[in-house]
Amino acid sequence: MLHLRLITPADRTDDVVRLIEKTVGTTHLVVLPGAARNPAGDVVMCDVAREAGDELIGGLRELELDKTGSIAVEDIDLSLSKRADKAEAEAPGEGADAVLWEHLADASHEESTLSVTYVALLAVATMLAACGVMLDNAILIVGAMAVGPEFGPLAGISTALVRRVPHLVWRSLWALLAGFAVAMVLTAGFSWLLDSLGLFEKSMVEAPRPNTAFIWKPDWMSFVVAFLAGIAGTLSLTSAKSGALIGVAISVTTVPAAANAAVALSYTDYSQMWGSTWQLLANLGGIVLAGTLTLLLQKWFWAKQRVHSTAG
Repeated sequence: MLHLRLITPADRTDDVVRLIEKTVGTTHLVVLPGAARNPAGDVVMCDVAREAGDELIGGLRELELDKTGSIAVEDIDLSLSKRADKAEAEAPGEGADAVLWEHLADASHEESTLSVTYVALLAVATMLAACGVMLDNAILIVGAMAVGPEFGPLAGISTALVRRVPHLVWRSLWALLAGFAVAMVLTAGFSWLLDSLGLFEKSMVEAPRPNTAFIWKPDWMSFVVAFLAGIAGTLSLTSAKSGALIGVAISVTTVPAAANAAVALSYTDYSQMWGSTWQLLANLGGIVLAGTLTLLLQKWFWAKQRVHSTAG
């Protein structure tokens, strides 16, 4: 269940209440006239089944409540109510399958910002992966994958493509490309520093490294794994099961590929550099394609659910 707290102008409250009452899957409606001070207006609260949440939020935005008042949405961890159970039973579909497009757009927009924290995390992850590839240490590679924040912009690109918002596509793409560029430059500098300290050496790059050689030897399986990870990651975001994102992070080699490309460049090993670059691009492309197709399928599925619900 979702809990909505709305601030409505007094002349819009009746319209808002009517919308809530006619939306299947809502309950626990509360109206507090004149309770809001900033902005001034009435406070309206209700609970809604997750599977009906997107329809209700969309209707509230059509009433321009996001411009004239406020729409706040939060998850309810526990609700002991027969009315809530009835509302969930009446709503079409299953809550675990529901997509809250406004929440997804907001979350992906926030994660797609080229912030200092985002770049710092990506740079640290890439440096950690550089240590992993130089030492041929799979544990360090996995750790670097888990730290990398690159799935946010990738999800942002997919979401913006499905919602047809070109400027958000470019925003996410800029965060992705600029973030990796800065991280790789810093990692190349990090590699030179460790070389001067005697911790890295060229022979480590030229060594066989059986545990991590796949990073600069891309094949179709690299794309397949990235595609499957993109599906899993998108489903975890849309269903609010964020725990699955860790599994997604450690199943693709975006950060390790960027790290190996940076290290190889620092030692002028252009063969490994280009191989790692293609690995990186294959992973990024696979995730974006999978995320976009998954969102399109979910959008189609919920459109069908609404048609069946209306017909019933």
